[in-house]
Amino acid sequence: MSFSMTGYGQSSRQYGGSKIVFEVKSVNHRYCEIMLRMPREWNGFEDALRRKVQQYVKRGRVDVVINWEHEESGGGPVLNRLAVKSYLAAAEALKKEFGVNGELDLPGLLTLPGVMENGENTLAELPENSDSFQELLVGGLEESVRALVEMRAREGSFLAADIAERLGRLEELHGAMSGMAPSAVVEYRDKLRQRLEALQDGTLPFDEHKFGMEVAIFADRSNIDEELTRLCSHFEQCRILLDSGEPMGRKLDFLIQEMNRETNTIGSKCNHVGISSCVVEMKAELEKIREQAANME
Repeated sequence: MSFSMTGYGQSSRQYGGSKIVFEVKSVNHRYCEIMLRMPREWNGFEDALRRKVQQYVKRGRVDVVINWEHEESGGGPVLNRLAVKSYLAAAEALKKEFGVNGELDLPGLLTLPGVMENGENTLAELPENSDSFQELLVGGLEESVRALVEMRAREGSFLAADIAERLGRLEELHGAMSGMAPSAVVEYRDKLRQRLEALQDGTLPFDEHKFGMEVAIFADRSNIDEELTRLCSHFEQCRILLDSGEPMGRKLDFLIQEMNRETNTIGSKCNHVGISSCVVEMKAELEKIREQAANME
């Protein structure tokens, strides 16, 4: 199965009177890069969450966002108990260590930054049973990643089908060039003979031996059998990759570079109108395949 590098997945888990929402999206990237955003109190679970994503995604930039939503608040202000505890502890420390007098009253406490927050953005305190909470987070993330992978697989199948179709066109062009290659030397010989005969004024004899040597040199210089053979091998490797189900983006990119190199060599070696036309069309198809392969995992 072929996979694209772009996709999106979402899931949620209930926890007490709140909901934890998982969102995962991926885009093209040379390597596997995971960007994780969640409440800072949950940073201890980051390694487990990253490993879960890496089980499913081998290449691409993956953005993971985990939000804590208080459903009972209806989106209104919510008391951040962790911030309140921090402020009270700081007040007690000021009294004991520095002898600061005064009391932190309720109105003053409610106006401190971070005490009252929007219900959808309130940071969650670390639950007492961290193992079960980690299992909940990993399970919720896995569900969203599975949805991401399903979308990547659907798009990947379309990309693979398009590449296979264009690969078939490349094979057609390859067959046309193989058929025209032998006639390139014959056409050059006939045209060269016509030019020489047109330039003859009878004062110089026509040297058949030198003429034959010139044609032989051209035939050797314009021979494209090796390039055509290597192209066949590259076509076969591409089809094997498309059927393998393994991450293929980088390998496809390498094969496309090699096919471009062989195509350029054919264009520079063979002075034939028909083959030159095939070379131009083949390069256009290779560029389209390269653009599609850039989206493959």
